[in-house]
Amino acid sequence: MKKISQKVVRLLKRKKLRISLAESCTGGMLSSSITSINGSSKIFKAGFVTYSNESKIKILKISKSIIKKYGAVSIQVCKSMAKNACKIGNTSMAVSITGIAGPSGGTKRKPVGLVYIGVCKNDMTTVNKYIFKNKGRSYIQKATVKKCLELILNILK
Repeated sequence: MKKISQKVVRLLKRKKLRISLAESCTGGMLSSSITSINGSSKIFKAGFVTYSNESKIKILKISKSIIKKYGAVSIQVCKSMAKNACKIGNTSMAVSITGIAGPSGGTKRKPVGLVYIGVCKNDMTTVNKYIFKNKGRSYIQKATVKKCLELILNILK
């Protein structure tokens, strides 16, 4: 994954963009993959690990009513996380992640492996839904981070 992280850092530098990240189920793994790259301080502005609903509300200013109505693992919450990470981090780009990494916590409607990834760039926010194979917590977290890095690259190209 280091190679793809290096490409992301290089591309963000080349485009003179700074990024903020808002992570839930990956617990800072995406931030770590980017900040492990030399020179990332030029592009990495802020990383928010908002694992609990309380931290999503307090730190990322996600509306309590949105979480109550749709749940923390939802398109609506993911979109708000990305938009607000952009705003709070004062960056032109942000990525957000919310999902169920397991091994428990899944339901029929929201199974283990369900992850939403949001990308906010220049006031445009998109959210993608993924269902990763339930091959364990670590697998889902790593697959999510890899998907985020690929999304960032695709958006910047």
